[in-house]
Amino acid sequence: MEKHIIRWSYWLGILSVVLAFITRALNVFGVTLAIQGRGNPIAYHTFLYAAFLFFAATIATSSYASFKSQKP
Repeated sequence: MEKHIIRWSYWLGILSVVLAFITRALNVFGVTLAIQGRGNPIAYHTFLYAAFLFFAATIATSSYASFKSQKP
């Protein structure tokens, strides 16, 4: 199960980074991509924070899996 979490968290983190770069580039050229919801609008910071979250989940899960696989 840990391998699936590591793999999916990594690829979702990569996807979030790509989306953050794309939305930031569009923002630089004057195209604002701010989707308004009930809370804060979705902008490039949202994807950047999601990338941090998924990469942190990947690091934590892989650390846990390597710790669990060590022999006493």
